[in-house]
Amino acid sequence: MIHKISPTTEPLWVRISLLLTALAFIGVLVVLPVAVVFVEAFRQGMPAYIAALSDPTALSAIRLTVLVAAIAVPCNIIFGVVASWAITKFDFMGKQLLITFIDLPFSVSPVISGLIYVLLFGANSWLGQWLIDNDIQIIFAVPGLVIATIFVTFPFVARELIPLMEEQGTQEEEAAIMLGAGGLRTFFAVTLPNIKWALLYGVLLCNARAMGEFGAVSVVSGHIKNYTNTVPLHVEILYNEYNFMASFAVASILSLLALFTLLLKTAIECKFSKTGKI
Repeated sequence: MIHKISPTTEPLWVRISLLLTALAFIGVLVVLPVAVVFVEAFRQGMPAYIAALSDPTALSAIRLTVLVAAIAVPCNIIFGVVASWAITKFDFMGKQLLITFIDLPFSVSPVISGLIYVLLFGANSWLGQWLIDNDIQIIFAVPGLVIATIFVTFPFVARELIPLMEEQGTQEEEAAIMLGAGGLRTFFAVTLPNIKWALLYGVLLCNARAMGEFGAVSVVSGHIKNYTNTVPLHVEILYNEYNFMASFAVASILSLLALFTLLLKTAIECKFSKTGKI
């Protein structure tokens, strides 16, 4: 008789070693850097911290970051839901190609994607003269930041929804249609309640990446003070100017966003485990 060996049968010292190794890895690469951010941010006290965040340049960067995320995230929600619905509910030519394109931002460097948009919409591009003649500015302006952010973040919602919707199948939607429900009513009454937690999970990840994106927006922003600098770009500028306390203070905003996202992620996962569905 062949007995299956469970990993839990390993000696106690092996399990403890594996656990300590994992904890040390997380502590050095995750916990310690986050702790350093807050220690350095508050090194000169709360008044200095508040002054760094209330600086007009910092406030401008925060407002721009929120604006870009407020535009990019809803666009990605619409794209993610539509793409997931099409991929999982219908058969059509080019489905696998569409899935490949959705995964493209995961394999392309954000810096390269930003450069592509500069080559496409910049002054020396084949669209450049037409944009100039029509007084349309994309690169080194808010539209360029939004486009670059949408590109690097659009897989997150779709990638959370596609596996779930494939698992759920089309039976419930087909039953609703047979009972006389239209397309929109079927979506809002049947599909959306079944995917709401996965959708929220994808939105959280998308928003966190949108607010923290550096590479793509750095290329298309031009680093124009009080105009195209988002929070990550402002942190880099402060650090390069040796204004370390202010750079860590502003960086703490992104760290708080990451921690808040992590807490919401944990809450959603707990909801998953209790309900048994997403």
